[in-house]
Amino acid sequence: MKKDILILAVESSCDETAASVVKNGRIVLSNVIFSQIALHTQYGGVVPEIASRKHIEKINQVISEALQQAGVTLAEIDAVAVTYGPGLVGALLVGVATAKALAFAAKKPLIGVHHIEGHICANYITNPELEPPFICLVVSGGHTHLVRVAGYGKYEILGRTRDDAAGEAYDKVARAIGLGYPGGPKIDKLAKEGNPKAIPFPRAHVADAPYDFSFSGLKSAVLNYLNSCEMKGETVNPADVAASFQDAVVDVLVSRAIMAVKEFGMNRFAIAGGVASNSAIRSAFAERCGQEGIAFYRPEPVFCTDNAAMIGSAAYYEYQNGVRHGWDLNAIPNLKLGER
Repeated sequence: MKKDILILAVESSCDETAASVVKNGRIVLSNVIFSQIALHTQYGGVVPEIASRKHIEKINQVISEALQQAGVTLAEIDAVAVTYGPGLVGALLVGVATAKALAFAAKKPLIGVHHIEGHICANYITNPELEPPFICLVVSGGHTHLVRVAGYGKYEILGRTRDDAAGEAYDKVARAIGLGYPGGPKIDKLAKEGNPKAIPFPRAHVADAPYDFSFSGLKSAVLNYLNSCEMKGETVNPADVAASFQDAVVDVLVSRAIMAVKEFGMNRFAIAGGVASNSAIRSAFAERCGQEGIAFYRPEPVFCTDNAAMIGSAAYYEYQNGVRHGWDLNAIPNLKLGER
């Protein structure tokens, strides 16, 4: 009888302190998340030093709770996994140092996981039938990547943002129209009350890289529109701005992703990352994939935002591929997908 593999995973790349126990890469036994959103909201965004200090305060408690909820001891764990990049260096270091100490003390293998790989693997938790190959769009506050998932642990980046990530653009536009932080959920909610065709915001195309993204021009167009209205004394409808901005983002994301799915001859497409919980993005992809006969996969919203269950899923496949890290594992804030 094949032995079940239990991974204790730790995630601390930004402002969530998280730990999870995952069985065989797809079954979540526990998923504990301490969010710092309320703490950082008063500053209008994540303050790295505050995030690092709060991780130090909470990480042992979160790990203990994850083991307790899963009903297992550290001795029963097969490996300890941790996000080691990309992310905020101070925040990453807290998780890496803790995971190394646990693995060393318990004499367990240590597996470092790429944060974006974790987001992609979140799809395996919600969709246990999903297997590579497929195309995945990762959209979050810090990343917008279009990735060909050739196999477990095998990735090819087809396109990425040239400037702002989609989530970053959401936050900046939300701040400009007075919604505050975090911007994504607030724009998504307000956009439902507006007309997505009210304002013709631009859709950027990168001439020499058809799968790349650029959102800085769109962000600037929104700011210019707001400034122009102010100078002319015209009333701004925030709901129309939110809806028109979101419509431009969705249009670009859907067009690039579907083009890649078709050109690479795939019939499976997945989304991942914090912005993948956006209702407009999810419904637009569901509609377009339905029209094109493409199987569409998306994680549950709880597995879209930063969490440790996705890290445990990714680590399981790394474990099966023989990946192990030494005690010299370090945080790499700008770690590229596919690097070891």
